[in-house]
Amino acid sequence: MTMSSVIRPATSADAAAIAAIYAHYVANTTISFEEQVPTEAEMAQRLAATTSQGLPWLVLEEDGRLLGYAYGGVWKGRSAYRHTVEASVYLDPAAGGRGLGSRLYQALFDLLREQGMHTVIASIALPNPASVALHERFGFAPVGRFSEVGRKFGQWHDVGYWQLLLSPEAATGTQGETP
Repeated sequence: MTMSSVIRPATSADAAAIAAIYAHYVANTTISFEEQVPTEAEMAQRLAATTSQGLPWLVLEEDGRLLGYAYGGVWKGRSAYRHTVEASVYLDPAAGGRGLGSRLYQALFDLLREQGMHTVIASIALPNPASVALHERFGFAPVGRFSEVGRKFGQWHDVGYWQLLLSPEAATGTQGETP
């Protein structure tokens, strides 16, 4: 049996499946520093807040089942940061190890480039070697680390920041002011 998958923009109808995927990470891991699982309604609000600002939120569906999502969210609220986003990707735990996270991120980064975004930031709760490896495969470079800034499951955790410059000018070192 051949599985068919598609990456598409998320809609409010996806909120329940997105919340279900994310719930695993909140309840069982330190990948997310949230400690209360968001409801479907809360996830729908997050999705709407992101997309209402013109930022992408993508889902990967396989044979009608949502297996993962990725989005580019606001990095900071001030206008000078408008060309920078913070990226996140989450997969159904049963769908890991198949390259789906990479497919979602590639689609997200292609879309962010088309939108004129310049920089993507990733914050990674540490330790998380799989996430570090994923981001570094895409060219993210480590740019900082905060020690013991999150406390979950009775332990302190560090957060590392990785950065990817998307624009061709950034890659060639000929950065200029963009409109």
